[in-house]
Amino acid sequence: METEKEEKTTANWLKEAQKGYIRMGILILLNKKPSHGYEIMKEINIRTKGFWQPTAGGVYPILRDLENSGYIEGEWQIQKNRRLKVYKITESGELILRRAIVKQAEISNNIGNLFREFARDVLNIETSTSMPNMPFLFTPFLEENPDSEENLKYLEHERKHAYESVKMMQEKLKQIDKRIREIKKKTHADSSPAPS
Repeated sequence: METEKEEKTTANWLKEAQKGYIRMGILILLNKKPSHGYEIMKEINIRTKGFWQPTAGGVYPILRDLENSGYIEGEWQIQKNRRLKVYKITESGELILRRAIVKQAEISNNIGNLFREFARDVLNIETSTSMPNMPFLFTPFLEENPDSEENLKYLEHERKHAYESVKMMQEKLKQIDKRIREIKKKTHADSSPAPS
């Protein structure tokens, strides 16, 4: 019974976090090209390989909020004999997006450090080799435009993370080498004949 409650709570937490991520995902997609709501939902689903399956009930309130905040602008257009509202990002939206991407990279790095710390201290898992790096959640949205400023920030974050990982591995190698020397020294001392 307790497990069911924990699973429900976890699902609710993830759903709440996902709303914020979809907001940023929408801005990233609109930064690439103007789109209407259905295109945005479809693109998010495709880019996340079905992990995020946004619905109209989830996306359109976010689009309204982004438009009311001045981060996007909507314009009614006729496409294939249908009247659709096509959204595009504003200068203000581009600015908030850049800031949000940098902050998200920092959050992702900090959460990754917390997970590794938990794995090491609580689960006794050696994180430098056993635990994969935390993925940056917006990689699928950023991949199409490799020269964008957002992708540059992401790559700089990944480089910093790689340097930190290398540093951790070098420190681990030093610890292993020290332990090997200690064992060899002790084994050698134990196998030496006792003085007469």
